[in-house]
Amino acid sequence: MKRAHVIVRGQVQGVFFRAEARDRAASLGLGGWVRNNADGTVEAVFEGEDERVDSIVEWCRQGPALAQVEDVEVSWEQPRSESGFTVSGGWA
Repeated sequence: MKRAHVIVRGQVQGVFFRAEARDRAASLGLGGWVRNNADGTVEAVFEGEDERVDSIVEWCRQGPALAQVEDVEVSWEQPRSESGFTVSGGWA
């Protein structure tokens, strides 16, 4: 089990980043959350089996079709037994 805390920079809001991240996380059986931040970044936590977390972190480097990812910052944290995956934040 591992936990990745990810901050994605670029044109990543208003391009369905959160929705696709949620769908991918659910299909991989990951726990965590994703949100838009006021500074234009998308922030997420993904927790689960090592190779599944690695897979979604790699996806974040490209994002959905309309995204233009410039940078992905990844911090590895101790797992916290996240269950389910939530989307929050208001900025589009």
